Amino acid sequence: MKVPEEMRTYCPKCNRHTVHKVSIYKAGKARTLSWGLRQLERKRSGYGGEPRGRLRRKAKLTKKVVLVLTCKDCGRKVMRNLGRLSKVEIAQS
Repeated sequence: MKVPEEMRTYCPKCNRHTVHKVSIYKAGKARTLSWGLRQLERKRSGYGGEPRGRLRRKAKLTKKVVLVLTCKDCGRKVMRNLGRLSKVEIAQS
């Protein structure tokens, strides 16, 4: 699916329709010292195998795509979910 690099849509901060810059959301780097990861590493250490089992097959073929819309007037960022898509590209206009 091709998405325009700019779109006019509603901005909740400006309270009107403005031009927004479109980008695709990318998840940040996971924290290595978060509580859950520390617990998992503790369970993995030593003998006893994998604590939750290792997933061998992949069930989902596509990822859910989220767009980040940045208002050109105020800079407010709004997330918009596009759902499951195999390929998304930002079309240059």
